Amino acid sequence: MQGHPSLRNKGSGMSPSCVARPHSPHNMLTLQALPPKPGTMDKPITPGELLCLGSSLAFSGLFYYLYRRKARVVARIQEAPKLQVDDDLPALVSAAEGRCLPYVALEGIVLPAQAALTSHYHEGLQGVIQKLLLKEHRLIWNSLAQSWSESERVLSEQIYTVPFLLASPGPEAVTQVSVESPLQAVCLPLEMVYERFQQPTHGFRDLLGQYLLGEKPKGILETEEMLRVGAGLTGIGELSLHPDGSLHLQPPARGGEFFLCLGDWQTVLSELESAGGLWKGAALLCAAAGLAVLLHALCRAYRRSRPRRQQDKELDGEEAGDRAPEDSCVVCLSRPRECVLLGCGHICCCFRCFQALPTRLCPICRGPIDRVVPLYQA
Repeated sequence: MQGHPSLRNKGSGMSPSCVARPHSPHNMLTLQALPPKPGTMDKPITPGELLCLGSSLAFSGLFYYLYRRKARVVARIQEAPKLQVDDDLPALVSAAEGRCLPYVALEGIVLPAQAALTSHYHEGLQGVIQKLLLKEHRLIWNSLAQSWSESERVLSEQIYTVPFLLASPGPEAVTQVSVESPLQAVCLPLEMVYERFQQPTHGFRDLLGQYLLGEKPKGILETEEMLRVGAGLTGIGELSLHPDGSLHLQPPARGGEFFLCLGDWQTVLSELESAGGLWKGAALLCAAAGLAVLLHALCRAYRRSRPRRQQDKELDGEEAGDRAPEDSCVVCLSRPRECVLLGCGHICCCFRCFQALPTRLCPICRGPIDRVVPLYQA
């Protein structure tokens, strides 16, 4: 039935705006993936990863600094002269520049320069350095871990010292070296001579109050440490000869650490090397953790950018295929323009398309073509 167009649309149940239109290059819609908006793209590295990377680098640098510091001390101890207290020592120091050896490792036995210290708990035990320590051990309730954790608190610490010397173990030698400022040593060369742990007694009220307060006394530790007379001692520091002819071992004036240790110098060296190896391992571990975080972020960014680059290449290829060159023939849109149409003067087609024209009319202005002149582009 031929009727009004609105009647035909009404019968088919479609509005005039919904009538299908023929496809053409101008109204065809192409579904393409749109690039993400600025700000919605994933960041190459997250704030958490950035924090981990910065922390690992900071700790790695700190641990490496501590390792290098220990390594320098180890190298200096290895280069230091290894001496023993004997009668040839004054002449050796006197021949040095300024009558001083800047850094030596000197071995001898401990002798008091005046009345020695006596132990509080052992009769007849004498020393030159004495340390009395009173420490309280307590249990504190940790609400996060839901358990009791042990803590320590120093109640009293007393250190006594008297001037002492390093002498030769042989009875024939008379040379002695005075040890100056022993408390400035890196660690005191003390031996444990007494230790006792006293546990308190608690009643029911005490236990109830402790559980309510979250603190429970565990006991008091009482210790005594001494550097005993006659112990073998190694001092690492500066050895100088005073005008009165006395030898003195003291902290280095030109920088360096002052060591006093029981045993030989290799004991100090092994302890420093183990500590340096610990710091080195910690530095390598932190550096490896930071490198792992960085590689993880780079790999994630590469995986996310790879499909985008591939998609951009496909879009560029499609756009290049859809676009025709500006100097292409208006008829075939593939070959370059090769001739001038006279008399209108339009340069619009190739010579092959000109020969294929059904009428001698310009494809642009539809004017008559009198003659054709070849176009040469340098």
